[in-house]
Amino acid sequence: MLSIKTLKPFYVKQETRNIRIMLAYQYFTIHIDGDVYQFVPIEGREIVVNRKTKRIENAKDILVFQKGKHMIQISIEELLDIPEFLTHVHSIAHRYLTKQLPVTLEKSGDIIYELERQNAMRLIDEAIDQNDKEAFLELCSYMNEHFAVSHETQK
Repeated sequence: MLSIKTLKPFYVKQETRNIRIMLAYQYFTIHIDGDVYQFVPIEGREIVVNRKTKRIENAKDILVFQKGKHMIQISIEELLDIPEFLTHVHSIAHRYLTKQLPVTLEKSGDIIYELERQNAMRLIDEAIDQNDKEAFLELCSYMNEHFAVSHETQK
């Protein structure tokens, strides 16, 4: 009978589409008929979880386990039949699935643009409230130079 004794990631790598749970010696051990086998990174070295579907993408990969000189090969697909394997993988991946990815430079540029635009609009509102015609005209000129404001975007 096959069961999981220990499954801890060596480290977890976050990507846009996937989470890669990297495996290493002594972090992944299994029981087979009372004997303990340790993972050895000979073939497969990771478990890849798709962020969107939350499914394991590399189920066909083979993992190698060793006890002394005896080695066995087990596919991730076979390990998926063990409920505790899925429990371990999901508990590791869950922490990373719920985290937002860092903001990319492209996104941060869009965010900064929008924040600057909103700030200029607030300053225009403040100038109107204070009847400051000079500040109002200066801010409107700034908006026309820096932000493409059309009548359609104001609707």
